[in-house]
Amino acid sequence: MKYPSLILVITGALLLLGQTGPAVAGPQLTFGPDDEGILQIDYKSQFRMLVSDSGSGPDFGDATMNMNFRRNRLAFMGAYGDIMSIYAQTEYGQNMNIGPLGVADYDQGSNFQLLDAVVRFDFDPRFKLNVGKFKYNLSRENLEACEVPLNLDRSDFIRTSFVGTRDYGVAAWGNFADGLFQYRLDVMEGRSAVSGLQAPASNFRYAARVHFSLLDPETAYGYKGTYRGQKKVLTVGGAVETEPDVVYGNAADCTGEKDYNAYTFDLFFEYPVGAAGAFTLSGAYENIDFDDAYKGLQPDPGAVGLNGQKYGWYIKSGFMLPDVPLQFFGRYESWNFALLKNVYDQQIDWFGIGANYFFPDDMLKLTVQYSSTTFDKKGVFDGVQGAGLVTDDFGTFVTQMQLVF
Repeated sequence: MKYPSLILVITGALLLLGQTGPAVAGPQLTFGPDDEGILQIDYKSQFRMLVSDSGSGPDFGDATMNMNFRRNRLAFMGAYGDIMSIYAQTEYGQNMNIGPLGVADYDQGSNFQLLDAVVRFDFDPRFKLNVGKFKYNLSRENLEACEVPLNLDRSDFIRTSFVGTRDYGVAAWGNFADGLFQYRLDVMEGRSAVSGLQAPASNFRYAARVHFSLLDPETAYGYKGTYRGQKKVLTVGGAVETEPDVVYGNAADCTGEKDYNAYTFDLFFEYPVGAAGAFTLSGAYENIDFDDAYKGLQPDPGAVGLNGQKYGWYIKSGFMLPDVPLQFFGRYESWNFALLKNVYDQQIDWFGIGANYFFPDDMLKLTVQYSSTTFDKKGVFDGVQGAGLVTDDFGTFVTQMQLVF
């Protein structure tokens, strides 16, 4: 890490914050004969300044500096009556050239998408329906709101294959025993419908998730990575997910049909201790399996790589100061990938430390984080995923300003 660069990043973030004026909550509109309809518009952004200690220069050993919008969103939340509500959200990501495996070989450009578009039906606390595009029910980590993580962001390694953080489908869910028990069942698109030249079959993806809240209940569809000491939470959860005949082990000959199966279990604990502050501890294990499709002569690219067959775990902890809106955090992850950048049985160890500073009204948050990514097998490799692919350790320092308006 080049320390003059680090100082410039921190100074730039503080100057940017100093130029930010006061904000107010997003506007609300009412409609209908008796104003029974309501619509609220929010703007949410995460602007980052990053310094990686490698990736640039002819030998890839020079520091790389990057500024980007990790998230830049407009969200529309509405309700009509007591049963039906909607949530629609767009996202514009831009210039994210420092990724989970290093610095990209070319400019990643920008991406605009309709991130969420879901109609929600609240028939009863024990039975609710989500219909549209929304977060699927596998890992707690993915279900945690990205504006309320404990550390800088969710894991770069926990996503599953063929979908991002969202999918298209229907989910039934609800709470029992005053929020002690929550269930979720969903039927999602999974791999998008394609011909037999690409996949052996076209099936939906099915998931089931449950959790038990042993202290204060977590009854919402989404989770938080921290409640900043405002709740006493001990939640234990787990999920399974499956999609049959999703890939070929040998894509060239359309042979070797393989299923997708995944499971996870997780724990979240947060407890305020009066004048001593609030402590947070969270962890999970996840296993993504394609029935060893990676051993085929030419496996489907979706069954290998960052979001292919893998297993791993993370643990993260935090401490919120009692009288200052400052929260310190640390995180450690270890993941084993069946085939990653031409390396079989590749292991990545990742750790990060940092802090969150919360400004009044929670509209602004400043986060700083240093992380280190370590590969078990290092070098330059050629193979089915390309030629001259570099696998080397690197560290990254990030300063992020988050605005929720």
